[in-house]
Amino acid sequence: MTSTLSTDTEVVAAPLVKKPARKRGGPKGKTPGDWGILVVAILLGLLIAVPFFMILLNSFKSPADYNANGPLSLPTGLDFGGLTNFWERVNFPEKLWNSFFISSIVAVAAVLISMLNAFALGIGRVRGRTWIVVLILLANMLPQEVLLYPLYFMFKSVGLYDNQWAVIIVFVVIQSAFGTYLLASVYGTFPKEILEAASIDGASRWRILWRVVFPISRGTLSVLLIFFFIWTWNEFLIPLTFLVSNATQTVPVSIAVLQGDRLMDVTTTSASALLGLLPTLIFFLIFQRTLTRGITAGAVK
Repeated sequence: MTSTLSTDTEVVAAPLVKKPARKRGGPKGKTPGDWGILVVAILLGLLIAVPFFMILLNSFKSPADYNANGPLSLPTGLDFGGLTNFWERVNFPEKLWNSFFISSIVAVAAVLISMLNAFALGIGRVRGRTWIVVLILLANMLPQEVLLYPLYFMFKSVGLYDNQWAVIIVFVVIQSAFGTYLLASVYGTFPKEILEAASIDGASRWRILWRVVFPISRGTLSVLLIFFFIWTWNEFLIPLTFLVSNATQTVPVSIAVLQGDRLMDVTTTSASALLGLLPTLIFFLIFQRTLTRGITAGAVK
């Protein structure tokens, strides 16, 4: 009798421990739609990379090689004439330092101001918060061409024309406007329980900002820092307008000015584009993991 019951129990319990069958398209399998998306992504990546490969090919050609074989052929030999010509003509280390100096200060200052503004708007809940955010968004949508005329007379009157601090001030305001709009939305959804617990423990608002809000939002702030640096580095119109002397110009401005003055050949133009692109590419590769962690931090939390 006992053996019969145990046998029946095993028969009943057996289906309960049976592992479910793996569905098709699970973690180890890809559907045709997944393969199609992958193929499209690869094709888009190749299209995006084509201009870079064109610059890379023509940067190491001699003018005679370019004229004989065209832009799509491989170089018959490595020629560094274009790189050396551009390096010497524009004093590239000086332009590199100018761009790095401006971009670094703008990125750090814009992130700091954005965090302070967003803390007041998103967590402090100041009066008229919605209208302030809307005004900041509208100001950020203004085209740069609208700002040139009034900013020119303003910097001319205060003695900052042809000064790098003029460009720094303009871009800190522009970038922090975007950062404030983004962070205000993020801080608006900040858990109130954490803030209330910190207040009960006697923490001031300044202490809450730096000991609670800042560590949790560090990933988002690092993403803004990287974007602000790259955006400022690639800016052209405002530095071209306010930095007229050769000693204060940035890398993009020096490339454009030299092309207009010297009527450079295509190989030197490609070399200048390559030298102007490499610093931002290296910066992005160095902070790539920081950027990835910052983007995915919100999903985990």
